[in-house]
Amino acid sequence: MTANGTRVYLAAPLFSQAERIRNKSLRDAISRFANVYLPQEDGGLILDLVRDGMPVEQAKLEIFELDIAAIKACDVLVIILDGRTVDEGASFELGYAYALGKTCVGLKTDPRMLLPIGDNPMIEAALRKLFSDDGELVSWIENFDPNMQAS
Repeated sequence: MTANGTRVYLAAPLFSQAERIRNKSLRDAISRFANVYLPQEDGGLILDLVRDGMPVEQAKLEIFELDIAAIKACDVLVIILDGRTVDEGASFELGYAYALGKTCVGLKTDPRMLLPIGDNPMIEAALRKLFSDDGELVSWIENFDPNMQAS
């Protein structure tokens, strides 16, 4: 267990090599202070499962069930909001975590927005905090107390 025992679910796009490298880097930084579930590694990638012989429908269900269980077990969901639009899988994960009453925060280091006034309000309103820098996010997680959900 890490310093504060916080369990973090990292919701992020994971389809390109650059996205996966970025996700691992952020996971490594957060892992100094929390246990991190990184779907691309802990839940698997659908193309890898299918390539290794798993039927497509079984692969979809396996990934879905692993990720849902991890969201249920997390204290904090961190969603990466970089990109022209928010990743649809990460958006679902955010909505599910929010509905469960999880602490949801975002990281947006990219100035692009859906609207001139910000991103989709269904995304923004679900976030307790929005960070513009990895260091700010990691520092917040370091000080997060899972027993005090009002952090």
